Formats: sequence, structure tokens, C-alpha cells
Amino acid sequence: MACEVTCATDQVHIFGEITSDARIDYEEIARRVIAEIGYTEKGHGFDAESCAVRVDLHEQSPDIARGVCKKGGKELLDHGAGDQGMMFGRRTKLLPYLLPDGKTQVTVEYEDEKPARIATVVVSAQHQADVDIEQLRGDVITHVILPTLPISMVDRSTELFINPTGRFVEGGPAADSGLTGRKIIVDTYGGYARHGGGAFSGKDASKVDRSGAYMARYMAKNIVAAGLADRCEVQLSYAIGLSDPMSVRIDTFDTARVDEAIIRSMLKAHADPRPAAIIQKFNLTAPQYSKVACYGHFGSNAAELPWEQTDIAQALRR
Repeated sequence: MACEVTCATDQVHIFGEITSDARIDYEEIARRVIAEIGYTEKGHGFDAESCAVRVDLHEQSPDIARGVCKKGGKELLDHGAGDQGMMFGRRTKLLPYLLPDGKTQVTVEYEDEKPARIATVVVSAQHQADVDIEQLRGDVITHVILPTLPISMVDRSTELFINPTGRFVEGGPAADSGLTGRKIIVDTYGGYARHGGGAFSGKDASKVDRSGAYMARYMAKNIVAAGLADRCEVQLSYAIGLSDPMSVRIDTFDTARVDEAIIRSMLKAHADPRPAAIIQKFNLTAPQYSKVACYGHFGSNAAELPWEQTDIAQALRR
């Protein structure tokens, strides 16, 4: 699968490639998800019931498929990699006058590479036309910002900006066309860590944009959990059609307690970075991705998912 979605005024376009024997009602799924996000009110230029849904999907190129699904005497785990290698939403209706579009940005100051204080918070929230801006700002501070931020990191100099232009009524696809897979940094680590550049959602796990990133996260997290380093970044790179990564790079930013070469050799014994092995280990063919399509693929939002576990930390420590 390599599927994309674009949205504009009163229309959704689903396009790309999906190879499957399943019979799927793509339009029904699209309308259901649009309604779950909150686009249900008519007259705003985009709603789940009346928007047009166009589907243009075809099967994967056989030239790509032959690099992934190799036949013959090859071991299943040697199947090749499938390529080289801003979300919004509501959890509750606490503030019913808010509409689905919105975004936030939190700027954090660091001291000695550790978060020390929150410098600024920006919240832009789409709202109904009859809502007073002062009421909205007070509600967002009281019900959204303060319950969310660690109070120890907020001080008198922390600046809060809520709808700084003063009005945000026109929003969503009616005001600004969108494409899935463009705000990939918010899927991972924000602006804190380097990112390979490929989106996760909309791709099957033979695409190492997804599976390789999950394995790199898993490796780095277990290295830190084992006490081998205080910080760790793992970089994996792949070539299409080949199962073994072209490179495995570990950077502990001078915090390692053992030589990085030793850490790398230990990882080989406990974490197989071949795409098919990653898919098998993390059960990546299971339908488990709706949760991480919004609010991030790593950290607290994905805490129960397999790539967030530290199950090899004890073995690495030993």
C-alpha cells in the first residue's frame, strides 16, 4: 500500500496504489473518518455527508513488487525493502463551539540539553462565528493549556498566544487544501530529533519509511533503557529490493558507558533490522494504525504498541 489523500472545498481525493484481495468501500471509510474528526456541520464548505469522494487506486507496480515479494528458495525474512530509503482533532466536546481545524506550537528552552522551561505557547482553534474571542482565549487557557503543560515549566515570562489574528472561523479543507503525509515531524519527535523524511501513514510496512523508523526507535529506546547511554539516535538506511540495511549508525552524543561498536554488535543479536523481520516482530500487518494516525507514532500516544517496548533492555544490560 502507498495511499494518499487530498482535501479541498467539499471534496476528498483518495489515490495511489493498493494491492489486495479484500473488497473495500473506500468512500464509506472516508465519510466515517471525516465524521469522526468532527466535520459534520453543513454550510462550512466541508462535511462528511455532502462532500464528494473520488477514488483513484491501482495495484502496485510489478517492478516494485518483485523487489519486495521475492519467490524461490529465499527465506521469508529476506524479502526486500519496498523503497529507498500537522494533525488536528478533538478528544472531547468540552468546548462545543470549537470546530475541527486547529494547531498548536510549544517552544521549550533547554539547559544542558534538558528541557528547562516553556517559553511560548501558540494555539489556533477554529470556532463558530458567534463566539467572543475573549471567551475563547479564557476557555483555551483554562481547559486546554494549563491542564496539559507541566506547571513546573511555566513561569511569569511564559507567553500564551491564542488565535493571535483574532478570528478563525473559516477553516479545514474549505479554507486550505491539505495532503496527508506532509507534517511528518509531528508524527515523531517534533523539532528535537533528525528525521529521514518519509511519512508513515498510508504505507504498508514493507516501506522502510515506516518499519525502519519503528525499528530505529525501538533500538534507541532499549539502549537507553539498558543504561548503556543517556541519549541515543539510531540511523538505518536501505536499498530497494535488498533486505539488509545499507548502514546502521549509532550516535550516543558522548553519553555511552560502553563503546558504541560494542553496542552495535549487541544489537545485531537482539534486533533484526530486515524489513520482513521487523514486520514479524512488531506484528505490523495487524490493523493497529488508526490510533497513531493522529497525536504521534512514538511516546505516550503509542505506549502499548510493540516498537515502544523495552523488552530487550535487560538482555543488552547483561
